[in-house]
Amino acid sequence: MSGLSNEEAESACAEPDLVTKDYIMQQTMYRIRDPKISLDFYTRIMGMRLLQKLDFADMKFTLYFVGYEPAHSIPKDNTERTRWTFTRKATIELTHNWGTDNDSELKYHNGNTEPRGYGHIGIMVPDVDKACERFEELGVKFVKKPNDGKMKGIAFIQDPDGYWIEILNCNTMADGL
Repeated sequence: MSGLSNEEAESACAEPDLVTKDYIMQQTMYRIRDPKISLDFYTRIMGMRLLQKLDFADMKFTLYFVGYEPAHSIPKDNTERTRWTFTRKATIELTHNWGTDNDSELKYHNGNTEPRGYGHIGIMVPDVDKACERFEELGVKFVKKPNDGKMKGIAFIQDPDGYWIEILNCNTMADGL
């Protein structure tokens, strides 16, 4: 077995340096080809909400921040909304470089083909099978269905740009290990 020993892993669970107490995992950034298609996927299919849209005209790109936040918590004032957006945990920043939606040949590396690197994000759902039935009805592309392969009870789907999303349930993950 390689990697960390149990003792080394346990030491990584210790309290971090106090100076980092207010750090949060705020965002994961994906480059997207077509914001209309990607926003539809993340809002309608994945159930997220658009938290903020920021245009950078001089640099010809737009950022779309999506996440699982209730609508009533989103500030109406744009400056406050921007500040608030950057305090949300685990958002996805969808970056659209203008013009890419007109390039049907454009493909972004998803990290799961050679050379391998970044792998996926994970979304916890109450029922993996029911979520996957819905995804299948909506035409979502699967990498792995819940009962395929060695790891049962989890699935992997792809977003419109080919990025992988693990679909999991906290109870079945804990029970299966």
